Amino acid sequence: MSILVIQLYTVLFRVSFLFLVCACLLSPAVSSAQKKSAKKASSEKKKTPFSPSPLFKDDDILHFKLAGKLNSLFNDRSDNSGSHPISLKYKEKDSTVTLDLMVKTRGNFRRDKNMCKMPPLMLQFLKANKLKNTVFAKQKKLKLVVPCQGDDYVIKEWLVYKLYNLVTEKSFRARLAQVEFEDSLMKRKTETHYCILLEDDKEVAERNNAFVYDRPKIAMTNTDKNEFMKMAVFQFMIGNTDWSVPYLQNIKLISRDSTKPSYTVPYDFDHAGIVSAPYALPAEELEMSSVQERRYRGYCEADKNNFAEVFALYNRLKNDIYNVYTNCSLLDAKYIKFVTKYLDDFYKIINNPKSVEQEFGHPCRQEVRIEIQGLKKR
Repeated sequence: MSILVIQLYTVLFRVSFLFLVCACLLSPAVSSAQKKSAKKASSEKKKTPFSPSPLFKDDDILHFKLAGKLNSLFNDRSDNSGSHPISLKYKEKDSTVTLDLMVKTRGNFRRDKNMCKMPPLMLQFLKANKLKNTVFAKQKKLKLVVPCQGDDYVIKEWLVYKLYNLVTEKSFRARLAQVEFEDSLMKRKTETHYCILLEDDKEVAERNNAFVYDRPKIAMTNTDKNEFMKMAVFQFMIGNTDWSVPYLQNIKLISRDSTKPSYTVPYDFDHAGIVSAPYALPAEELEMSSVQERRYRGYCEADKNNFAEVFALYNRLKNDIYNVYTNCSLLDAKYIKFVTKYLDDFYKIINNPKSVEQEFGHPCRQEVRIEIQGLKKR
């Protein structure tokens, strides 16, 4: 009996030993898995919903001053233009807020001295901690659209951004500002102009749970069809032909997944017929007489019934689109009358099957596809 007990204890000891060995061998793997799981959970907890900057929450005209060696800045229009220290000042309640910037000229067409009196600017904000509790909180860099040949055209272009905001969230937000330009060396007179502050493309992407997809030579047909058609019909509505997806001409691509089609986000509308800037001309290759002439520049869609959903969207937005202009006190009656007729013509087209076939069938009839890169055929 005692021998059996001893043997039983021996067996139990061996089983217990093997169990402990296995537990020791498995414990690092379990620990590693637990760590990964904990790290993932911690990472998910850190993710917070996108919080937009206060700059684009308000439609009130923003007033501020840019001061510094502006004459040097405005004359620096080369392709390798440098950054210039400039201060931005604005009133916040009863105090003056001063922010440090590095500013450089930017753009293509509008940077040309022969075309525009003032070049468009890129504002880069310094000392992020000083931006807290200001209207520029969370900003790193912003495009500033300045008058090329008159403040009126800046206001008209700003309203085009407001129009596209009605169409889709995948659009640039824009804030109208009245900016005082003061040269510290007094080499140019102090001037005040209407300008546009344009949302940074990374914020547009983040707001749409996406990232900027800066990849040229992507075919129009390889972008998200729904967003592309809304965008292409919008460009037709405003009479803008100065854009290209493959050459990223006045188009930004944003994507939620690099394996899926990107979204097209348009910007720079100064060559649109609805703006009618005095310097705006269509590309010669398009054989158009004026930018006010419309030309659909999307890809060939043989079945015009595929436009029905997009046209329905624009019909639903019709009153809101007109109200953008009729409710703007900065516009004169003559321009409002022009815009009203210009939009009337658009709505007549999209609600007439024969006109739809004629206007939106243009890409199907075109023998050679013309792409635009800086208003040039490529």
